Order: sequence, then structure tokens, then C-alpha cells
Amino acid sequence: MLLQMVDVKSQYVKIKEEVDRGIHEVLDTTIFIGGPKVKKFQEELEVYLGVKHVIPCANGTDAIQIALMGLGLRPGDEVIVPAFTYVATAEVIALLGLIPVMVDVDADSFNVSVEGIKKAITPRTKAIVPVHLYGQSAEMEAIMNIAQKHNIFVVEDNAQAIGADYLFSNGGKKKSGTIGHIGCTSFYPSKNLGCYGDGGAIMTNDDNLAFLLQKIANHGQSVRYYHDVVGVNSRLDAIQAVVLSAKLKHLDEYNLARQKVADYYDAAFAGHAEILTPLRSSFSTHVFHQYTLRIKNGKRDSLKDFLDDNKIPNMIYYPVPLYKQEAFKATSNGMEYLENTELLCKEVISLPIHTEMDPTQLDYIINVVKTFFK
Repeated sequence: MLLQMVDVKSQYVKIKEEVDRGIHEVLDTTIFIGGPKVKKFQEELEVYLGVKHVIPCANGTDAIQIALMGLGLRPGDEVIVPAFTYVATAEVIALLGLIPVMVDVDADSFNVSVEGIKKAITPRTKAIVPVHLYGQSAEMEAIMNIAQKHNIFVVEDNAQAIGADYLFSNGGKKKSGTIGHIGCTSFYPSKNLGCYGDGGAIMTNDDNLAFLLQKIANHGQSVRYYHDVVGVNSRLDAIQAVVLSAKLKHLDEYNLARQKVADYYDAAFAGHAEILTPLRSSFSTHVFHQYTLRIKNGKRDSLKDFLDDNKIPNMIYYPVPLYKQEAFKATSNGMEYLENTELLCKEVISLPIHTEMDPTQLDYIINVVKTFFK
């Protein structure tokens, strides 16, 4: 049985005709950068997310960098990030000469701790970058309240949770990535909405910010050859826009398929003494970019070896806290231990989850996991 963490090829087969036709249209017009295909996708994503402005760019890392550049932060300013996340979130902060202040996460939701954020705020804190890890939103209502109180910007890293709904205490609802001052996402091929190369986007409801972010992404210009600010070159190409337009109309369907896989896993592992299944927060839907278990009693690494031996794909996202990475030793301020981050780095393991999984595949994976614990 061939198992994959993500089955992009089988997903492509179902939309092949539309994707191939769109790619050939791009080839026929030879409008490879910008143009009507990119504009079409931008407008479609704005409608889907319910956000005023989407600025397509080259990748999700660029999206965060451009967002922070647009906020006018200065070297030495502090930006709060979770210590348990992918490196890109903190990487761009350091690249801009800012100080990534790494805080602990909630052990159940895996997302940044609201209390951790409160404790980390200093007069130099200028922004918070909550990461909606594994497909579920961080506690954005509380984070926005903190930000408003302290006059701090919020930049959402929504690379893993596009399509998730955030539910406010007053009954209101917004898509993750549209709640903060700026939202960022990635269209890396394995994402819930993924293209066939690199791609990303920035979202905001602020007209002035949108105009500035668009300029920064295009060499600092809004009129060709007139550069108002120092910018970067970060563009989504037309072929990727075609792929994304074809997939966007299926995104809710894709997320539902992932949720059904997660439900199947949940039922199989329910009540197991040494397996903790993912929490479903009351304030956010979960679109399961990853299905991540916590394995108790120090057995995670042995389980990984067992899965490898049985040719079951699996991943550990993430094995090392950001503050212990060599790249951040100069800015981690001697930080040595965040309890939940350290715990998760030792316990988490992600099983295959994607839109094309069937019960036969799932039963095989589940039986192998259960066999390990016998």
C-alpha cells in the first residue's frame, strides 16, 4: 500500500482539465507575471475570505517579511512569536533586525499562550505574530484585546489554517487571517490551498496598509520606475494563480475531507492511555493541515521508528524549540526552558492526512499505531 503525507497528484487528477486549460491559456498569452489570471485569483480570494485586500506574493515567508516592513518597525523593536512553530515566522523578524521574543504555547491547542504574550510585553514590543498551527486559529479575540490595550500590531501567520472560521464571543465570525492588522499565508504545494510551486499572499482590511504593502512587494513602486520606499521583488506568477483559482472553489470541500479523516483517527484513538488526540477549540474550526498526536511516556521516538519500519509516512513538527536553534542564540536572551514548548517537542508526531485518504489506508495506519502499543 502506497501511503503519503499529502497526495497532491490524486487531487490534481480531479481538477486536471481546468488546471491544464488555464495553464495553456497562460502559455498562449505569455503573460507569465501579473496579468488577468493573478488579478482573478486575488479577487476570488478576497471574496472567499471576506477581506478588502489580498496582495499576492512569492511565498509565505515573503508575506510575513513584507507585512513587518509595512508596519514601520525599527531595528531593536520586539516582536512576540510562539517558540513552537516553523522557523520562517521568527526568521524574517531577525532578518529585519527586529528581536523575536519567543513565548510558550498552550499544550493542548499547540497555539501561542495568551498569558505568555501578556508576560512578554515590554515598552519595546511593537507586534505579535500568532501562528495558527496545524489548522486551528490561535485565541485571536484575546490577542486583539491585548494588542489594542498596548497599541501593538498583530500579524497573523495563517499558512496552516486557511479556511478556518474564528467564532467571537458576541456570535460574530471571521476567517482566520483576516482578524489582525495583517494576515499572511503560504500556498506551498502541501498546504490546504496549495499551488504547484511557491506562492503566498498578504491580507488586510486597511486601505492605506494595502497600498503600502503592494508597493513594498513591487520594489517599492506604485508607478513604474518611481520608487517611494525600499521594497522587495515578490510576485505570484500567473501559472500558480491558475492552479489556485481552480483549487479555491474546492477549498471548503478539501477542508471537510481533512476533518473527516481527523474524525476517523479521533474515534480510533479515543481513550487510549498513551495517545492524546488533537484538541478542537470552541472558538475556531479546525481545518487539519496536520493531524498531530501527543505520545506520552517517552514513546514518541520509538513510535516514529516503528512507523518508518512499516513504511507509514510521519513527521515531527517540530523537534527543537526556536530558542534552541543555533540561528537564534544571539537573540534568545539566554532562554533555556519553556515548559509546554519543551514538552511538545518531545511528544508530537503527525500522521498522514489529506483530501484523498480512504478507510483502507486509515485502518492500516491505525492498526500499525495500535500494534506498537500492544
